[in-house]
Amino acid sequence: MKLKVAILSFSVFAYTGFTAQNIQNNPGSNHGNRFEQLGTILPTPNIYRTASGAPGHGYWQNRADYTINAYLDEDKRNLKGSETITYYNNSPDDLDYIWLQLDENQQSTVKKADFPSSSTLPKASNDQQLRPTELPASDNGYGVNLEKVTDASGTPLKYTVNKTMMRIDLPKVLKKGEKLVFKVDWNYNIPNRIKMGGRGGYENFAEDGNDLYTMTQWYPRMCVYSDFHGWQNHQFTGRGEFALVFGNFKVNMNVPADHVVGGTGECKNYDQVLTAEQLARYNKSRTSGEPVEIVTLDEAKKAEKNHSKQRKTWSFEANDVRDFAWTSSRKFVWDGMGVTIPENNNKVMAMSFYPKEAYNLYRKYSTKAVAHTIKTYSEFTIPYPYPVAQSVEAANGMEYPMICFNYGRTEKDGTYSEGIKNGMLGVVIHEVGHNFFPMIINSDERQWSWMDEGLNTFVEYLTEERWDNKFPSKRGPAWTITDYMKLPKDQLEPIMSNSENIIQFGPNAYSKPATGLNILRETIMGRELFDKAFKTYAKRWAFRHPEPADFFRTMEDASGEDLDWFWRGWFYGTDPVDIAIDKVTIATPDLETAPREAKENKYKVDKPAQNDFEDISKIRNREDKNITFYVDKDKEAQDFYYRYDRGQEKVDNTKEYVLKTEGTEPLTQKEKDKFKNMTAYQIDFTNKGGLVMPIILEFTFEDGTKLKDKSSAQIWRLNEQKVSKTYYFDKKLKSIQLDPMRETADIDTSNNFWSNDGGNTQVSKFDLFKQKEAGATRGASNGRVNPMQAAGKKN
Repeated sequence: MKLKVAILSFSVFAYTGFTAQNIQNNPGSNHGNRFEQLGTILPTPNIYRTASGAPGHGYWQNRADYTINAYLDEDKRNLKGSETITYYNNSPDDLDYIWLQLDENQQSTVKKADFPSSSTLPKASNDQQLRPTELPASDNGYGVNLEKVTDASGTPLKYTVNKTMMRIDLPKVLKKGEKLVFKVDWNYNIPNRIKMGGRGGYENFAEDGNDLYTMTQWYPRMCVYSDFHGWQNHQFTGRGEFALVFGNFKVNMNVPADHVVGGTGECKNYDQVLTAEQLARYNKSRTSGEPVEIVTLDEAKKAEKNHSKQRKTWSFEANDVRDFAWTSSRKFVWDGMGVTIPENNNKVMAMSFYPKEAYNLYRKYSTKAVAHTIKTYSEFTIPYPYPVAQSVEAANGMEYPMICFNYGRTEKDGTYSEGIKNGMLGVVIHEVGHNFFPMIINSDERQWSWMDEGLNTFVEYLTEERWDNKFPSKRGPAWTITDYMKLPKDQLEPIMSNSENIIQFGPNAYSKPATGLNILRETIMGRELFDKAFKTYAKRWAFRHPEPADFFRTMEDASGEDLDWFWRGWFYGTDPVDIAIDKVTIATPDLETAPREAKENKYKVDKPAQNDFEDISKIRNREDKNITFYVDKDKEAQDFYYRYDRGQEKVDNTKEYVLKTEGTEPLTQKEKDKFKNMTAYQIDFTNKGGLVMPIILEFTFEDGTKLKDKSSAQIWRLNEQKVSKTYYFDKKLKSIQLDPMRETADIDTSNNFWSNDGGNTQVSKFDLFKQKEAGATRGASNGRVNPMQAAGKKN
């Protein structure tokens, strides 16, 4: 027998869980602000950022171009640099000072930003940690040593260093539309990043006596000056990442002659730094369908044995990037292949650099994962615009334009586990994906970690799924976030928290925003609508500086969905999802219901009432001779609707109205036969967690058939604690499963199931009759009389 279902089909019996009685019985407890607009929580739109989420007609951003010469001294493990910065003031403001970032000062014991954390006695320690505490700490010799800061002509500029920030006072105001050219010479001792931590530094391989350098945050960099923040000069503590301006880079790296260098952008002198064989392999790789070894494993092993005292200079150029990073080592195997991005026909060199310790993994997968990532992200955001995308195995994960550092080494015999392989693939996809967030869609990481980590982790999840449908993704699926969401409230903070203040950084900045976006895509908005809106955000803010409101507003503007309730709960709150099935009431129709005759009720409406007490404003308004009061001749009629809708029936003899209720007729035998097998099921739900979500149900019937239904989250808008839904089936239900695919991140699934042999069941009957068609004046499904219809029934 074909299953038939009528959902809320009889307005007389339809029940969605909200009545006036609910409000009276639960005054003030059932309706909070979960569905209110974000309103003043979001910044006021202006000419720079519109209410639609798009850049406004007055949008601007400043720019910085760099020419840098770097000298890597491997013996001293020191980096010496000289840069010329051309800074363009595109803002409407005159600037009398500028700010630069000196990130390497975070490695210094005396120059660092010093954001201390609470500490307790350890249960165990190691020899590196167990040493006398120095008060005050002595200088460990790390951090930036400024040698010279001058204008273009060599005249010294006044500057002040405040921990990881440097302010340069300008000899004259830098006006709107003007540019400033200045020079900085500096050096610093390169830290051992394996022992000291941090994103940049060297790793030493004791077995062969070689270093692998990852040169990041290595040059004084311009801070962002913006319409929404002014100077973003918050200190760098190692946690909150970076806010940077776009520009063009020309960088020369002087390194030992046997080193291989990879960097942001394109190398302009491969013909000078590669052997003829290596150059031929590079040219071959550009059109190959498979990765080609440009520097082979044998060449890398041979280079490890001889430390050349000769020098080579590698020259790179990169346009429209926000940063520049590079890597250098004689240990590197280097492979690459050409990739075409279909959306813009961009020819990209996908490349990987890795030591022999990672060869068996990276040779098989790294460059292919790079190619897969930029192609997949291009589908979901914007076409990849750069000429290069590179992955470097460096025992850590960190991202920069066109180059990123990842982990993934094999055992000494070259073997590896499935877990190591998947971890390596996940980090390569994630770090390469950062080319889009925040390298192109350039959010402020120092303030909002989720805008790069969360958005990127979401698209990483989509990309992992495209790589392998069984990929063990840990961030993105709704069910994976529940352990975090069920933590005590004192261990949680909203996603909308400053990067420095987050306790559970991984779940908060990565997992929860990624999961929320996946729920939006799969459960709330649907893939097609979500994908269009998400691409709109990427297109609008590519090579610009978006803020959270720009993302929230664009997603709504481009989709036609009011998502303020979702942003409020998921991003601004800490409530979890926990929806419970409380009770199921089963009712069958009484087919012998006696008919009812239509009735007329007369109502008399008085003149507008006045307050017994007049406030001071009314009195002063009457005394004010400059105020003329409007006389509303239709006040009586308007007052009737107002008063009637609120159940005010105390009247005088001014006007009289007649309201007619509906009459009913007995059912015919044919109609009785039609409805005799019909059963109504009222399902009562409680929002125990506080975060509203769609209600997704799977019905299983006694004959084994199944049916699914979903109610949008708006079902909670009038009562955020309790709602009910009634269904009419011509089959008997066996069980009901709430959220059967675990797609809402419900933290307690034990209260998501009902069966007809359970204890939370009530049985009853309901009257069923035939409604007369003539003379009916009843209003909508709530069964109330419509006063607008009644107004026409005048005596």
